[in-house]
Amino acid sequence: MPSGITTLAADAPQLSAANTGFMLICSALVMLMTPALAFFYGGMVRVKSTLNMLMMSFISLGIVTILWVLYGFSLAFGTDSGSLIGWSSDYVGLSGIGLTQLWDGYTIPIYVFAVFQLMFAIITPALISGALADRVKFTAWALFIALWVTVVYFPVAHWVWGAGGWLFEMGVIDFAGGTAVHINAGAAALGVILVIGKRVGFKKDPMRPHSLPLVMLGAGLLWFGWFGFNAGSWLGNDDGVGAVMFVNTQVATAAAMLAWLAYEKIRHGAFTTLGAASGAVAGLVAITPAGGSVSPLGAIAVGAIAGVLCAMAVGLKYRLNYDDSLDVVGVHLVGGVVGSLLVGFFATGGVQSDAKGLFYGGGLDQLGKQATGVFAVLAYSLLVSAILAFAVDKVIGMRVSEDVEVSGIDQDEHAETAYDFSGAGGGSVARKAVPATNQDARAAAAADKKVDA
Repeated sequence: MPSGITTLAADAPQLSAANTGFMLICSALVMLMTPALAFFYGGMVRVKSTLNMLMMSFISLGIVTILWVLYGFSLAFGTDSGSLIGWSSDYVGLSGIGLTQLWDGYTIPIYVFAVFQLMFAIITPALISGALADRVKFTAWALFIALWVTVVYFPVAHWVWGAGGWLFEMGVIDFAGGTAVHINAGAAALGVILVIGKRVGFKKDPMRPHSLPLVMLGAGLLWFGWFGFNAGSWLGNDDGVGAVMFVNTQVATAAAMLAWLAYEKIRHGAFTTLGAASGAVAGLVAITPAGGSVSPLGAIAVGAIAGVLCAMAVGLKYRLNYDDSLDVVGVHLVGGVVGSLLVGFFATGGVQSDAKGLFYGGGLDQLGKQATGVFAVLAYSLLVSAILAFAVDKVIGMRVSEDVEVSGIDQDEHAETAYDFSGAGGGSVARKAVPATNQDARAAAAADKKVDA
């Protein structure tokens, strides 16, 4: 993703209404991805956790937006300090920015760049939430988001995309967020679940998705919004790079979905809707860092490799005994690592930059840079996220009680349930009203338990 610092030089590019409108649309598409993620995750959990899962994504829209305006944009994209963090007083509260003041070197206003980047900051902590399903207090999660974006996301965004950031200056290629978003979120998810532990009944009780149609809806909306996420990250539409990224996003996603389904059929004997949705997301994740540097044929390779490797990775939680509820580690961390490293193999040198991968005569240089970026972000996010989770747990407690987890987190944390079954089959009240015999009473009680479950 291009980045820079502000300038008022007389020879600066002129504001482009076309690029500005395009970027505002892309920003709206990326915003849509957070509710889409809520649907995707919400369908994958059990009925009793649906609303909590939705809210864990939606609350990020509120918290991160306010922090971004107050200081987040300044930390991520302000004037560099030591290659580790940014700061510009004009960006604090977005109060010192002119209406038509342009992002340095581009034809869009700073306000547009800031709001586009805001949507990335919102969805990144929301991605983490899928690993923590069923067992985290909502207040603790809200506090964790505020702390995490401040000490993890904002600095990492500066490293990767901010002018002067050490990974940016090194030449690490991350077109739209393989390191800053997906590896960052996946490593954080792993760090937190190692602290808070497994769900009650992990590997013993069935924990199947309660609504696969909701999962498919969320995946479809994510796929749609991802075009703004990826194609918009070139910050304009003048030289064709964004168009290549758009095409590669579609191609890699299709390849990953097919590869995941093929692996699933060979390994488990069936093509599942959950596999199709997960494969598509894996492809979207993997092409995010790579799509601006590979050809469409390279995008097929990136997607297919990611589809198989992510499908293999999701089963590791059972072997390694960590409870990643909705496969955030297996899809986002692994997919982000795969896509970022494959830049070092498939970069053609003819799209976003002249950097070439190993298969195009570039040697191991770019691969080394990609590996540095991958493991630096992974290690930092994993360690700091675990520390933050440990601190929050000690101060206010991260987990709900075992009784609440078993009975359902929705009712306890939100005083609501996702679905109202009271009118199903005549209603439980009618069954309770006139049990003619003890046998009838037992049947009514059993029906009520089934409905409540």
